[in-house]
Amino acid sequence: MSRISLTAALTAAVLAAVTACTSTKTTAGDGDEVELVHSGKLTTCTHLPYMPFQYKKGKEVVGFDVDLVDLIAEDLDVEQEIVDTPFEGIQTGEDLNARKCDLAAAGMTITSVREKNLDFSRPYFEATQALLVKKGATYDSLAGLKGKKLGVQQSTTGEEYAKKHADGAKTVQFEDLGLLLTAVKTGKVDAGINDNGVLYDYAKKNPDTEVTTEFDTGEQYGIGVRTGNDALREQIDKTLKKAESDGRYDKLYKKWFGKEPAK
Repeated sequence: MSRISLTAALTAAVLAAVTACTSTKTTAGDGDEVELVHSGKLTTCTHLPYMPFQYKKGKEVVGFDVDLVDLIAEDLDVEQEIVDTPFEGIQTGEDLNARKCDLAAAGMTITSVREKNLDFSRPYFEATQALLVKKGATYDSLAGLKGKKLGVQQSTTGEEYAKKHADGAKTVQFEDLGLLLTAVKTGKVDAGINDNGVLYDYAKKNPDTEVTTEFDTGEQYGIGVRTGNDALREQIDKTLKKAESDGRYDKLYKKWFGKEPAK
């Protein structure tokens, strides 16, 4: 290939790459422009499974977070598209910076460390840590797990809490919640720590397990966007605030948790 044709080919490749990475814009209900990774789609990064916030039901991804983001997509007049990706890339902001997605909705607690990597919406869910064990087990505190195996999900606030407070327990790390829950159910670990919402949901459907205690960590979930993406973050906040005021939030909460949120 001649030098001229090679240069032309390289230029075309670069232009194609730039075009592929260029964000498109959509107009929100109030007239503001919001940049999206893909035209006509609101792309959500999440990590499955995290029932009842997001999980696969047949070929469809459903859950509380999924329904909330659908409200945001509706206000933007686009469709939600979900990307299942490791949680580490979500909480570090890597996936957002790489334009893999527009927002991250993954039952993710707002923390000072994560706020350095991405921007959060207003809080939309109250959570705390809890302990799941096999039915009949007597473990009801982290102190009682000294010398025992405690399952944690990597890169989560539950893992961080265990590091600080589970002195003497042997922590066993799992990549996702599903693996952690199975480990508790099968006895691979003596107990598992994670957010109370997902553990109560699992214990309700698996009566051979139970939640024995909660730890008052005062956590709040937020939807993450790329740092500086104020237009999308503000739209998310507007949608959440509107849904909270017109009753749609309470309706979705009851759908997935069987009761309305505490006021």
